[in-house]
Amino acid sequence: MTILSVSDIRLEYGTDVILQKINFSINEGDRLGIVGVNGAGKSTLLRIIAGVTEPTGGNVYIAKGKSVGMLEQNAMLESDKTLSDEMASAFPECVRLEHRLAELQEEIEKRASSKHDEAYEKMISDFTTMTEKFREIGGYEYKSRIRSMLTHFGFPESEQHKHIETLSGGERTRLALVRLLLVEPDILILDEPTNHLDTDTLYWLEDHLRSYPKTLMIVSHDRYFLDRTATKILDIENTKAELYTGNYSTFAVKKAEARKVLQKKFDLQQKEIARIEGIIQTQIHFGQEHNYITIASKKKQIEHMEKVDAPENLPGHIRLAFAEAAESGNDVLEVDELKKSFGEREILKGLSFMVKKRDHVIIMGPNGCGKSTLIKILGGFQDADSGVIEYGTGVIAGYYDQEQKTLHEDNTVLEELCSAHEKLTFTQIRTALAGFLFFAEDMDKKVSVLSGGEKARLMLCKMILSKVNLLILDEPTNHLDIASREALEDALLSFGGTIIAVSHDRYFMKKLATRIFDLSDGFFDYHGTFDEYLEFKEKRAAEAVIEKVEKVDSVGKQKYKENKKLLSEIRKAEKRMERAEEEMMTLDEERAALEEEMNTDAATNYVRLAEIADCIAEIEARTEELFLEMEEAEAFLKENKSE
Repeated sequence: MTILSVSDIRLEYGTDVILQKINFSINEGDRLGIVGVNGAGKSTLLRIIAGVTEPTGGNVYIAKGKSVGMLEQNAMLESDKTLSDEMASAFPECVRLEHRLAELQEEIEKRASSKHDEAYEKMISDFTTMTEKFREIGGYEYKSRIRSMLTHFGFPESEQHKHIETLSGGERTRLALVRLLLVEPDILILDEPTNHLDTDTLYWLEDHLRSYPKTLMIVSHDRYFLDRTATKILDIENTKAELYTGNYSTFAVKKAEARKVLQKKFDLQQKEIARIEGIIQTQIHFGQEHNYITIASKKKQIEHMEKVDAPENLPGHIRLAFAEAAESGNDVLEVDELKKSFGEREILKGLSFMVKKRDHVIIMGPNGCGKSTLIKILGGFQDADSGVIEYGTGVIAGYYDQEQKTLHEDNTVLEELCSAHEKLTFTQIRTALAGFLFFAEDMDKKVSVLSGGEKARLMLCKMILSKVNLLILDEPTNHLDIASREALEDALLSFGGTIIAVSHDRYFMKKLATRIFDLSDGFFDYHGTFDEYLEFKEKRAAEAVIEKVEKVDSVGKQKYKENKKLLSEIRKAEKRMERAEEEMMTLDEERAALEEEMNTDAATNYVRLAEIADCIAEIEARTEELFLEMEEAEAFLKENKSE
């Protein structure tokens, strides 16, 4: 059933067209990811759908009786209540009934020893009715749901009685997300929900959204997140939008293929037009009377062609290629017994490690574990309390600061680059800035007025012009859209030096890492890729469970075997769901190809049309089977997977 339909939405500010001809619809239960470059209009479209922004034209249809809840990017919860009290406001009916039941119980107890009249009997009846309703709406579970959700988002029970006004901006943003997830609107709209979340919380949120029983719309630059949560992708490009079935990786392939096919069709048609025009010119040259009939015929042939438009130019994207210094020695960086505390809290506890030439080190761990502190110390922007840091022979380091404090707010864009690279000519600097989408009208802008994404691009531009062989990067993909992230990743893969980076971007880590420093629980140094490290962690966790179980008595061992079997069944159910989703995507593509054939090559071939109809019927039957398999697997996982 269609729950949301967007028809011919357009938005203009004066002569600037932000969105136009936006048409798509989604069904109940769809999980829609929305992608596009910074400034494409993604957040604006969400605000139009949520009724916050009025479009210039077009309509948004939301199925009758369906609720919409939206979390805007970096929205902070403002409240003078405690965390638990504010979250309870997501369950107003539960709270109302709970209070009323308490009042009734008190009145009943007061009158229990007196004569029981009609009023007393009515109180008993009302109490019974309300108790049943309270149970039906989850009144006995809502407080445990609140505690569990807050804990998953980094607010343990010991902190749930804090007042919200005492929390940081990032914490209040997380709380706004928690409250919306507790409300569970029919259409849940999230704009960059992964901001301010550490990796463990991200994984939990992904699992939660994958099993979300209603409809999702998500704007995100986190490709790993979109791969795990989205079933459809809406691509906003050049003010228009195109809907694709599948997750982000599937969309990326489909979009590239569609663009390639369209370009080929356009080129072939242009070639045919050129051929026909050549015949016309030849006929004109001969000038015979019968030639004029041929000329008219050929001109009509061109006029009656259904013209194929060339693919629109892709939105501008940054161009990166790091200028490298001479090679460093094999030992790039040695750290011995590094310590750092803030007040009584010890952040870094005697870290020791060696970084070798061409290592791609990714530093990971939860918020507050010391990742950024370590990277700032390595970059020379913060002092350690004790310990030794020694850079190897020939090492020249460049530092990227996620807080963007290395930029000078009073400089113009041009001055910022000129002051950092005095030996370069204006032409060289302007050319470099153009590669990062800073053009003539941007050169005199003050750094202070730039957006977060523009500042990130300016910092990258400063860095690529510096001849370095060690890159120290603190959250380099923050503020960058997907196209810019991919350009950065490609440049880093081509970089011949050494990289040390802090990142929450798992797609970035997956592509770049050859070594992992995990600060989740102390310090762990793993030599291998991000995917290999995840497998290693899973294996180590399983071995820890086995080791623990081996120490218990035979009853415990039997329980372990049962748990192991259950875990195996859970993994099998997850695999069944993944395989079913993949097969359904393939079937969708096959069906689309068959339907296209019905309307083109086979339109008048009734034998082939009958064959296609049979094939589509088989696809529908198989899709129904897959839906049933997924429902069974999902029901099993909900029953057996712990929170």
